[in-house]
Amino acid sequence: MITPPYLKKGDKIAIVSPARSITFEEVHPAIRFFQRYDLEVVLGSYIFSKNQQFAGTDEQRSRDFQNMLDDESIRAIVCSRGGYGTLRIIDKLDFSMFCKHPKWIVGYSDVTVLHAHIHRQFGVETLHAAMPVNIKNDFLEESLQTMVNALFGKQITYSCSTPELSREGRAEGVLVGGNLSILYSLTGSVSDPDTNGKILFLEDVDEYLYHIDRMMMSLKRAGKLDKLKGLIIGGMSKMNDNVIPFGKTANEIIADAVKEYKFPVCYHFPAGHEDTNLALIMGRKISFSVGQSVELSFY
Repeated sequence: MITPPYLKKGDKIAIVSPARSITFEEVHPAIRFFQRYDLEVVLGSYIFSKNQQFAGTDEQRSRDFQNMLDDESIRAIVCSRGGYGTLRIIDKLDFSMFCKHPKWIVGYSDVTVLHAHIHRQFGVETLHAAMPVNIKNDFLEESLQTMVNALFGKQITYSCSTPELSREGRAEGVLVGGNLSILYSLTGSVSDPDTNGKILFLEDVDEYLYHIDRMMMSLKRAGKLDKLKGLIIGGMSKMNDNVIPFGKTANEIIADAVKEYKFPVCYHFPAGHEDTNLALIMGRKISFSVGQSVELSFY
């Protein structure tokens, strides 16, 4: 995997909206936040556009993203928010200049489209981390600090308690994954991630429990779980159920889907649609162990 150059004071970073619409009031705290690290913030021309739920038309959103991909002075592209929409523009983007001059792509949720596509097609690391929509004030909190640490090239290690259902073990491998629903939507496409020998991270929000089961069964049938080295489950947040209950929590559904395998599994890792969303360098090799505690270190 290729590591984009780490940021330094004075660098330019871009904020764009490849998916759902956002307002200036929602983005302004993020501008101030990045400026505190002496970063120059460049906004996309259509970042505040609105076309139904999207931040402008597909053409406008892709044009904004393409301009930032092609601009050699931009060292990181931060997606303003998720929602839905990146899947509609991914095939409109030309990554030729990006491959010549890699830069950090930052975000989570719908941004999983970019993480998966870039890893599979170009072998460049990206950053699964908080987005401007999450930055609501000026104080430093853990999620934002880990994002900054990753962008500036500081060593990242995490340690947390071992939740219920977790399966002990130790593994090393490249970290892939992101939002489960988005990964499900990429199945069979040129953006579909290769999970063989990898450590898979999954998170999701506002899904029906039966659909979590359907998506896990789909991953299993597609062979995505067969040769995993490890599985990290982040937030499975705000799950929904039908009038007739499914009968299992999201984590119990996942545990049932992977019960026949031997790789280590941890649940409730603090990343995803939760108050704490620790930064994860997607595409980088990690050491991952589950025992009395969960330990995760990036190489």
